[in-house]
Amino acid sequence: MPADTVSVTGWGRTAPTTARLIRPRTYEEAAAAVLDCGTRGGIPRGLGRAYGDAAQNAGGAVFDMTGLDRVHAIDADGGTVLCDAGVSLHRLMEVLLPLGWFVPVTPGTRYVTVGGAIGADIHGKNHHVSGSFTRHVLSLELLTADGEIRTVSRGTALFDATAGGMGLTGVILTATVQLQPVETSLMSVDTERARDLDDLMARLTATDHRYRYSVAWIDLLARGAATGRAVLTRGEHAPLDALSARARRAPLSFRPGRLPAPPAFLPEGLLSRRIVGCFNELWYRKAPRARTGELQRLATFFHPLDGVPHWNRIYGRGGFVQYQFAVGHGREETLRRIVRRLSQSRCPSFLAVLKRFGDADPGWLSFPLPGWTLALDIPAGLPGLGDLLDELDEEVAAAGGRVYLAKDSRLRPELLAGMYPRLDDFRALRAELDPRAVFTSDLSRRLGL
Repeated sequence: MPADTVSVTGWGRTAPTTARLIRPRTYEEAAAAVLDCGTRGGIPRGLGRAYGDAAQNAGGAVFDMTGLDRVHAIDADGGTVLCDAGVSLHRLMEVLLPLGWFVPVTPGTRYVTVGGAIGADIHGKNHHVSGSFTRHVLSLELLTADGEIRTVSRGTALFDATAGGMGLTGVILTATVQLQPVETSLMSVDTERARDLDDLMARLTATDHRYRYSVAWIDLLARGAATGRAVLTRGEHAPLDALSARARRAPLSFRPGRLPAPPAFLPEGLLSRRIVGCFNELWYRKAPRARTGELQRLATFFHPLDGVPHWNRIYGRGGFVQYQFAVGHGREETLRRIVRRLSQSRCPSFLAVLKRFGDADPGWLSFPLPGWTLALDIPAGLPGLGDLLDELDEEVAAAGGRVYLAKDSRLRPELLAGMYPRLDDFRALRAELDPRAVFTSDLSRRLGL
């Protein structure tokens, strides 16, 4: 197959490398690409929304799987879909919402593929209720390093290694996914302000069980008594009887809308502490102290940034780091220390969110653990950022927590085993399944996966 030599980067645009980009259009072409990918191996890639280097392979091959994007079968009664791994969650919403079904888990963007959702075992605002994406995958077809296609069922070792395995067990070709029933394409949303981090955590702990979806935006530039102040947003799929008579004429319509894209490159330093501080102040102040039952579109509630194409350009040419960690219940003081540290360092992040995780998922490298997770975007050129994040990594590891591999491009490998207890099992299965390390990425080389 033709292959273009291109510069490949993650969504954060911080560590570009050059690879041969191969675009298979059939399963046979995908198998041929795997068998002939060369000594530097290959890695599958979807829509490029992993923030770090998980879907890059310097000097090797990258398999662009977005050409395999068919929806094969929908069981509209049982609520399952069989589709290619290159199908995006956006496409599934377009197809499934008119039938009264929604994807079981969605992250902050709908522009991820089903294969990427499985490889990163994505989570969303509903993890405390529904777990992560692969908990809803009934089976998948996996193209392994020997060119064979294997049907992999939930509950097997290969399934658990593939769930969150960052594409290193093989190329996912198809998946059968259990869906979430809905009556409308609107959300019923409750919003409230929390005065500080302790107030926020108390509200989440006391009442999260009442909601399917829950997330909090945190102002990491607030200090003193306001440290960790937040806007808490929670919701449910709106029932049909919550809609007006006019809206009931098309209760399942999906109209996400889009805004103009920002310029290709914005000036460095645009997101200064002063500008982000002003934004955060306005965002917090404009939020209602308490509002219930507001009807919002799905895109507004789940994917507000998807309305701005290429929003990652706002960080300028230097790109940005998204740092996400999780710590368990009983480790709240670790979370408090990290939030205070970020606040004291005047970290200019306007995209910082806190969520509660439910039960851990079976994937050996799946990120969520029962407890708390904080994610934040930081301009990559921030002075002292590397040292700051290294210190936070050590704090997280000491607390038995972990960082999210789908967003990482800088974790030190010696911390990985303490964060992911099934790492040795993953390495052993991968060595048996793929002894020549055909499936390789910049992430796997850096961390010794």
